[in-house]
Amino acid sequence: MSTVLEAKSINKYFEKPTRFHVLKDINFKIEKGEFVSIMGKSGCGKSTLLYILSTMDTEYEGALLLNNEIISGQSSNHLSYIRNKHIGFVFQFHYLLADFTVLENIMLPAKKLGEKSLVEIEQDAYDKLKLLKIEHLALKKASQVSGGEKQRVAIARALINNPSIIMGDEPTGNLDSHNADNVFTIFRELCDKQHLSLLIVTHDEDFAKRTDRIIQMEDGRIIS
Repeated sequence: MSTVLEAKSINKYFEKPTRFHVLKDINFKIEKGEFVSIMGKSGCGKSTLLYILSTMDTEYEGALLLNNEIISGQSSNHLSYIRNKHIGFVFQFHYLLADFTVLENIMLPAKKLGEKSLVEIEQDAYDKLKLLKIEHLALKKASQVSGGEKQRVAIARALINNPSIIMGDEPTGNLDSHNADNVFTIFRELCDKQHLSLLIVTHDEDFAKRTDRIIQMEDGRIIS
């Protein structure tokens, strides 16, 4: 198996109002096609860790590797490129642009990356919609689709650049149990059929229990 993401001795301090050691010697790997969840009480450092892993936060000690390349210490432009190309994001709130169509929302990260023509990007976006069984929503405004559908659109958008890993921050936190279950099923299929790696921060124990592995955090440490 190939390692997609690796954290080596990650330490993070908050300097204000007093110096606080928020992440303590974090070490783990995520392999290709692995579905991993991170759990822990509020304030244990889960979201802080996700910010670092997603390259948004660069103020930390230690090393972060993506596809076996060190990405710690890279320029913000390069990190922005890595984030757009290799990391797909799914949040608790979908952050879709209400006045854009579903198709246009999904195309946005690929337009930003600029590695394909508009015709190719549109075709890719349709393919992702089909994969998630929502192609019938393509030309609807994002504001006109239901909550569960919005989260599917957000997943399709996260997939548009064929990332190495999908990172989620409470992606089912805003959904009822039926839609949460649908999201889990989509993630599971992406793992099993597309060999995509997933790293999901969640409070939902039922969700976490069905992933391949749970990283349990407490007080800024990984305890299991």
